[in-house]
Amino acid sequence: MQPLLSMAENGDVKLNIAMLPWLAFGHLIPYLELAKLMASKGHMISFISTPRNIDRLPKIPQTLTPFITFIKINLPEVENLPKNAESTRDLPANKVKYLKMACDGLRKPMVDFLNNTSLDWIICDFATYWLGPMVAKHGRTSVDDFVKRPNWVSFESEVRPSAFHVTRIMQNLTTDDENVSDTYRLATTIRGCDAVVMRSSFAFEPDWLSLLTELYRKPVITIGLLPTKANDNNDSDDTSWLETKHWLDKREKGSVVYIAFGTETKPSQYELTQLALGLELSGLPFFWVLNDQRGLSDDEVIELPSGFEERTRGQGMVCKSWAPQFKIVSHDSVGVLLIHSGMGSLVDGLQLGKPLVLLPFTFDQGLIASYLVEKKMACMVYREDVDGSFTPESVADSLSLVMVKEDGKMYRERAKEMMSLLGDKNVQDKCLDELMCFLQSSSK
Repeated sequence: MQPLLSMAENGDVKLNIAMLPWLAFGHLIPYLELAKLMASKGHMISFISTPRNIDRLPKIPQTLTPFITFIKINLPEVENLPKNAESTRDLPANKVKYLKMACDGLRKPMVDFLNNTSLDWIICDFATYWLGPMVAKHGRTSVDDFVKRPNWVSFESEVRPSAFHVTRIMQNLTTDDENVSDTYRLATTIRGCDAVVMRSSFAFEPDWLSLLTELYRKPVITIGLLPTKANDNNDSDDTSWLETKHWLDKREKGSVVYIAFGTETKPSQYELTQLALGLELSGLPFFWVLNDQRGLSDDEVIELPSGFEERTRGQGMVCKSWAPQFKIVSHDSVGVLLIHSGMGSLVDGLQLGKPLVLLPFTFDQGLIASYLVEKKMACMVYREDVDGSFTPESVADSLSLVMVKEDGKMYRERAKEMMSLLGDKNVQDKCLDELMCFLQSSSK
C-alpha cells in the first residue's frame, strides 16, 4: 500500500488527486494504471515525475486526457549521478543511492506545486519521506475548510468556529520570529504521551470525548470540570471585596451583569468600544472586570469610550485590577455572566446556576461557545461571520434576552439544570478515582 496524505475532507464528490511515485518504472507504471482507473471515475489526477520519465510512459487513452495532467519537475544535479539519469533503469545498482539524494531535492518544486494547487489527496511513495510534514503545512488552503464539519466527526453537530475565529486563531498560532508553532507543540506533545487528561466529563460532552479517544488512539481521561470551592467567606481581610460587596448589596437580586474575559484575553479597541456602548445601551446594572493592558510591556492600552464611566456611574462599575470572581458571581445580585467562553468562567457561572452570554475572541473560545450554544447552555452575541464585527445593539439584545425576556427563559432554566452536574461531588470524585487508578496501574 502507498501512503495517502490527506489535504482536505470530502464527501461523495469528484476529487483532485496528486500522485508522486518513486523514480523506478516498477513504481511509475502501477501508479499510472491506478491513475487511469481513478480518472475513469471522473476524478482529476496530477501525475508528477521528471520530464524524461513522463516522456517514456505509455500513452493514455484519449478519453482520459481531460482527467490526467502530467506535471514535469526537474531533477536537481547531484554529484556522482550521471547526466540524464532520472530512473533506476538508467543506473547501476550501486548508484541508485544518488538518485534518492536527487529525489530529496524535489522538495522545492513540490512546495511550489502545493502553493498553486488545490488538492484533496496526494498518493506518494516510500522515497519521499519529507512529503508528509510538507503537506501538513499546506493541507488546508481555505478558511472554509476549517468552518465545515469534517467527515471524521461521525455524529450530527453544528459545533464549529466562525471564519472570523479561524482567521484570528491562525494569526495567533505563530509569529515570524517563532520557530515552533503552537499546533506543532500540541500535536507532538499528544503524540508523545501515554494518555491525555481533559478538564471535562463524559456527562458534559460524551460524543466529543469519545471522538478524541478514537483520534488520539490512546486513553482520554477526564478529571471533571473542577468547580471552584467557596472560600471561607471571611470578608474582613479583603478591602477590595468589601467595597465590591457593598456596591452589589445595593442592587436587586439577579439584576447585575458580570463581565470578565479572563487574564489572557484583551479585546481590541473596536471590540471594547462596541461592548461598552452595548452595556450602556442595555441600561442593566453591570460589574466589569476590564483587562486593558497585558503587562507593563504592552504598549497598546485600550480605552473606554470618552465619557463612558461618567455616563454609567450610577449604572455600573469598572474594575481594572484583579477581582475575586467567584465571590462576585456568587452574590445574589448577579444574574447573568458576559464572558469569553473560557472554561474557568463558564464553570463558575454554571455551577452557581447563572445563565451565560458569550462573546468569544480567540483560541478555543469559539468552539467552546459553539458547543454551549448547540446544547442551549448559553446565548452568543451575534458577530458577522467573516470579520467578527458586532454592534452595541447585539450586545444589549443578548443581555436583555437572557436576563429578563420570556424567550430567554430556556437559558435561565438550563443554567439551573447544570448546577446539579457541576455541583455533584460524586461526579468529580469518580473522575479523580479513575485518573488515580490509571496512574497507579500504569506505574507498576
